[in-house]
Amino acid sequence: MKLSEIVHRPATPAPWSEGDNIPWNEPDFSERMLKEHLSQRHNAASRRFEIIDQHVHWIHHTILREKPTRVLDLACGPGLYTSRLAKLGHVCHGIDYSPASIRYARETATREQLACTYTEQDLRVADFGNGYGLVMLLFGEFNIFRPADIRLILAKANHALDAGGILLLEPHTFVAIQKIGQQPAAWHTASAGLFSDQPYICLDESHWDGESKTATRRYYVIDAGTGEVTRHAHTLQAYTDKEYHSLLSEFGFGNIKLYPSLCGRVLQDQADLVALVAQARTVTHPI
Repeated sequence: MKLSEIVHRPATPAPWSEGDNIPWNEPDFSERMLKEHLSQRHNAASRRFEIIDQHVHWIHHTILREKPTRVLDLACGPGLYTSRLAKLGHVCHGIDYSPASIRYARETATREQLACTYTEQDLRVADFGNGYGLVMLLFGEFNIFRPADIRLILAKANHALDAGGILLLEPHTFVAIQKIGQQPAAWHTASAGLFSDQPYICLDESHWDGESKTATRRYYVIDAGTGEVTRHAHTLQAYTDKEYHSLLSEFGFGNIKLYPSLCGRVLQDQADLVALVAQARTVTHPI
C-alpha cells in the first residue's frame, strides 16, 4: 500500500472485507507473537502464567472433577494450557496455525515428556478427530470467526466429543466487543515490535457495526525507513448470552452453564470474557 491509500480508505470497512485476522501464520510474525505469548509483563497474547495456573486448576478440579481424560485445545498457541493439563494426568492434543507456537509446544512436550501432541493447521480445515472428554476454545478466539466458520467448528467439536463430553468456551461479552469497535483511533511508534523487526509507525482504528453486531479493527503499519505501508485487519462477532446459548443448543449441546470467568467467579481484570460449559449430546448437523 501507499500512504495515499490510507487517506482514501473506505470510511467504514465491511466486516471481514479487509482480512480474517492479523497474520499469526506468517513465520516471522509468529516468532514475534511467540515472544508476546511468553511475556510475563502483560496479558495480551496469552495470560501470565500465574493466571493460567488458576484457570487450569479450575478446569481440572471443577470441570473435569480430577478425572483424567483426552483434551482437545483449539487455537492452543504455545501449549500453555495443554502442558499443564498433561502434568495433571490428561492426554492432550492442540491445534493452532502459528508455526512458532506449535514448534514451542512440541519442544516443551518432548523436553518434559508430556502426553501432548500438536497439529499446525487452521481450525476451519483441520480434522479434530474424536474420542475426547473435553474440547476447549479459550481467550476470545470464538469471536474471531465468521458465523459460518464458527458453526462448522462447533459441529466438528461436537463430533470430536464422546457422549457427555464437555465443551469449554471463553468468548467475549457483547459489551466488550462493542467497546472494542467504539475505541477512538490511535497511533504509536516502535523501534521493533509485533508487526516488524524494523522501526515502524502503527495507525490503529476500530469500527462498530450495529447491524451485523461486529467490531472491525484496522492496523496500518508504516515502515519508518521505506514508508511502505502494510494493512492488517480483523473482525470480531458479538453475541448476547442468549445467542450463545441458542447456538450451542442448535449444535447438540445441553446442560449449558455460563460462568463469569475461567475461575468460576468474577475477576475484575478479566470482565470482558466469560466461560461457557456445555455437554455433548447428539450431533444435529453434518460436518
